[in-house]
Amino acid sequence: MESYRTNGTCSRQIIFEVENDVLTSLKFVNGCSGNTQGISRLAVGMKIDDIIAKLSGIQCRGNTSCPDQLAKALAEYKKQHAQ
Repeated sequence: MESYRTNGTCSRQIIFEVENDVLTSLKFVNGCSGNTQGISRLAVGMKIDDIIAKLSGIQCRGNTSCPDQLAKALAEYKKQHAQ
């Protein structure tokens, strides 16, 4: 289980799991419940590179969003787990 502390969004943390470069579970702590549940249902089962490509740069309040923070969390995960 991985954890990422978000910055600049209503959600405060993203908890997720990745297996074989595929997102297998995802939960946002706080944030807009409907939106974060929707993001989670859409993203689970996708390759993390595809999620990063689709969600990076989406803006809500300020210069980021929950989808953008997920992309950042997964990019950081990739960096830490590079083989």
